[in-house]
Amino acid sequence: MKRSEINRIIREAEAFMRSFGYILPPFAHWSPAEMQARRGEIGAITGANLGWDITDFGLGDFTQSGLFLFTARNGRFEDLRKGRGMLYAEKAMISREGQVTPSHTHVLKAEDIINRGGGTLVIELFGDTDGRCDRSKGTSVFCDGLQRSLTPGEQLRLAPGESVTLMPGDWHAFWAEEGDVFVAEVSTVNDDATDNIFDNPAVSRFSGIDEDEAPMRLLVSDYATWLG
Repeated sequence: MKRSEINRIIREAEAFMRSFGYILPPFAHWSPAEMQARRGEIGAITGANLGWDITDFGLGDFTQSGLFLFTARNGRFEDLRKGRGMLYAEKAMISREGQVTPSHTHVLKAEDIINRGGGTLVIELFGDTDGRCDRSKGTSVFCDGLQRSLTPGEQLRLAPGESVTLMPGDWHAFWAEEGDVFVAEVSTVNDDATDNIFDNPAVSRFSGIDEDEAPMRLLVSDYATWLG
C-alpha cells in the first residue's frame, strides 16, 4: 500500500468513527515525531500493539480486500496463561461496502463482532476440520445470546446493534452491504502476528508500504522500524 493511501484512509476513518460518537484515545493523534520523543513512556502502547492498523492483506487492492482497525486496548498473554488479569482486547474497525476481509480463523482468540452502525455486516461462515477450513461443514454460533446453527457457507447478516460470538475454528469472511459499517470487536487477548490463520495462503495479515510521502500516524506495523 502507498503511504499516501494509508494517510487518506486514516483521515476518512477518524471522521467516520466520530460520526458515530466514537472518540479515539489521546495517543491516536500523536505524530511520528511525538511517538519517537515519548518512546521511553509508551512501552505499554507499543508492546500491546495498540493503535492504527490498515491492511490490504497483501493482495494489493484495499477497496476490494482490506480492513481498517484501531486497537484501543489489549491484554497480556502472561495473564492469559495465569487465568487472571487483563485477558481481553478491544478494536474499532471499519468494513467498507463490498470490501472483503478474507476467510480466516484464530488459534486462541474468541471474539464478539458487533455492528455499531451504518449498513449491514455480512459474515460468511464455515466449520473446521483439523485446523483447516472445511467447506462441507457448517457451524453453530451465538448471536446476542441466541444460538444459531448455520449450514456451510451460510451468510449471517448483522444489522446495527446486532453481534455474533466467534470461537477458534469458526472460519469467517466478512464485508459490508448497504453502506460502510462501523464494527466493534471485543475479544480475548489478541496477537495479530501469530493468531490469524487464512484459508488462502497468499493472504498476509500486514501489508508492505510504499513510502511515497511521510506518515501522518504510525501503524502498529511501523513500531519496530520507527521506534526500535
